Amino acid sequence: MRLSAIVAMASNRAIGHQNQLPWRLPADLARFKRLTMGHTLVMGRKTYESIGRPLPGRTTVVITRQHDFAPPGVTVAHSVDEALQFAEARGDDEVFIAGGADLYAQTMARTQRLYLTRIAREYPGDVFFPDVDLSGWRLVEEEQHPEGDLPFAFLTYER
Repeated sequence: MRLSAIVAMASNRAIGHQNQLPWRLPADLARFKRLTMGHTLVMGRKTYESIGRPLPGRTTVVITRQHDFAPPGVTVAHSVDEALQFAEARGDDEVFIAGGADLYAQTMARTQRLYLTRIAREYPGDVFFPDVDLSGWRLVEEEQHPEGDLPFAFLTYER
């Protein structure tokens, strides 16, 4: 089972502001949907609450310390290992870590693939992607989108 992280990040590493994405980037949302459809998404409780519902066509696992947290349509786990064991038992070939910052930090050492949308401008944020050393990673796909008001790139790294 491959462990992948998927994230959109501003040039200052911001990934969230007041429990929302700081930007509107439909192409990134479409990529997220295309890549994660049919797979398991693992996310923290705050990330789940910012989305507000399970995403159709995907299995959602929410990691939380709250033992009374039980939203309909999701699987609740109380550790990364518990979430990954659930995904492995389902027979998933690829599992996606979908945030937030603490979960990315906890799983980055085990992550084998990183789907990164790099936004070429700074945004105010109160949640930031960990400072990851990409020197041990190989860039396997790059799609630049320099045009428009919000230049960005889709990057895929593997190790």
